[in-house]
Amino acid sequence: MDPTANIFLSFQTFEPLAREISAFEEMLEQFSTHERHEQDFLNDYRVIVDRHDNPLVKFLLQLIISDEEKHHDLVRTMTSALQTDLTGIRGGGAAMPKLGALSEREKDDLLDLTGEFIQAEAQTIKEYKALMKRSKGYHKGLLVLLIRTIIHDSQKHMMILEFIDEKLREA
Repeated sequence: MDPTANIFLSFQTFEPLAREISAFEEMLEQFSTHERHEQDFLNDYRVIVDRHDNPLVKFLLQLIISDEEKHHDLVRTMTSALQTDLTGIRGGGAAMPKLGALSEREKDDLLDLTGEFIQAEAQTIKEYKALMKRSKGYHKGLLVLLIRTIIHDSQKHMMILEFIDEKLREA
């Protein structure tokens, strides 16, 4: 056998190990997957709304579509921000907002406002819970369902306002 051929035949083929995916890249992939799923959900809901004439179903599904559109936009923003963090290249999506520079007066004004809004949301929740108890039995539970969604949204608003308050205090 030719010695040169022997040298080439003795080399083993190099198979790179499967690249480990970092926790960050895994999270980015999960956000990307959720973004695709949100779009699929939106399309499915729209098909149902277009296909059926039931006013109650259309009304309730339109509430879901509205939320899903917001979710899709949020997930797209988060995905774009993570891709930018990974690559350093700004993608086509919206950037994650950052708290800009604030004067002490602006900061104090915003802290006062967020405190007032938190109290108002807490009061709203209290009032709607009382209203929900009185609404049982009306419109076959629809009023209770809608009030529960309002309470849920107010709880979400409080969570957002508390986050703003925390970030302002850290600034």
